[in-house]
Amino acid sequence: MLIKKAPDIKWSEITDKKLYMNRRQFIAGTTALGAFSFLGHSKAGPPKLQERTQLKLSKMGEYTLPDEVTAYQAATGYTNFYEFSTGKRETVELAKNFKTKPWPVSIEGEVEEELKLDAEELISKFPLEERIYRWRCVEAWSMIIPWIGFPLKDLVKFCRPTSKAKFVEFTTLMDRKQMPGLKKRVLPWPYIEGLRMDEAQHPLSLMVVGMYGGTMPNQNGPPMRMVVPWKYGFKGAKSIVRIRFTEKMPKTAWNRQRPEEYGFYANVNPNVNHPRWTQASERRIGEEGRRPTVMFNGYGDQVESLYAGMDLRKYY
Repeated sequence: MLIKKAPDIKWSEITDKKLYMNRRQFIAGTTALGAFSFLGHSKAGPPKLQERTQLKLSKMGEYTLPDEVTAYQAATGYTNFYEFSTGKRETVELAKNFKTKPWPVSIEGEVEEELKLDAEELISKFPLEERIYRWRCVEAWSMIIPWIGFPLKDLVKFCRPTSKAKFVEFTTLMDRKQMPGLKKRVLPWPYIEGLRMDEAQHPLSLMVVGMYGGTMPNQNGPPMRMVVPWKYGFKGAKSIVRIRFTEKMPKTAWNRQRPEEYGFYANVNPNVNHPRWTQASERRIGEEGRRPTVMFNGYGDQVESLYAGMDLRKYY
């Protein structure tokens, strides 16, 4: 689907603000029940809402979608955060006491000056905006989430990388006292992901600090995570503690663990199946049935030029 910039969107395509705000309240209740019947929560009911802080937005993002937003409790009650658990529903309870303050973030590698500062200080340097993005999991389910954050390209500029920087690497917190999932050798810890510099500087790439109008619940990766909407969700490192600029391609967590299943690029490509399931279709949380998977998750008009001349079956 073509992503429209604000001047190109017709008024008829924009949800009225009052309706959108009412929907935010509604999705915290009855709407979530339909989605959770698919997730296996129909008997126990949806998880309790975590108290959150509303975030002040400087503007609505240029890149957004008219798709129906996924219920809040579905998007926050069914998550992948393996540092806590491989169970998608267990993380809500396991992460409820996750401490995210203070939160030192280090900026390292091929930069003019290495830095270490608290996440709150870093986030305060950038105006926040909301973007409604498709989010596609490699396990063939998807959501539509209103993320809050700032362009990753602005963070890259702030870090002042040198001319040697060709990639940027993101490392997630590894705290065995808080994160029981680290006891299992599911992945080579700490969790590391990476992007080429042109991917990181693409206008769609977002450093996320909140969702659905407020701060992120613990199970969704606060205080900072990245969202790259044309890639599979595992590319979005959560609870980031280190940003490192490198000359060589980073060795990322899933690619190191199972290189035959997970490539570095992780672009949504329905023509390349996972060895254990098809990627040609997906289950949109809250909907009945399945829908065809769209190349680059529907963002092809914006990002396909990044991969001109590349064999996307080989560089998956």
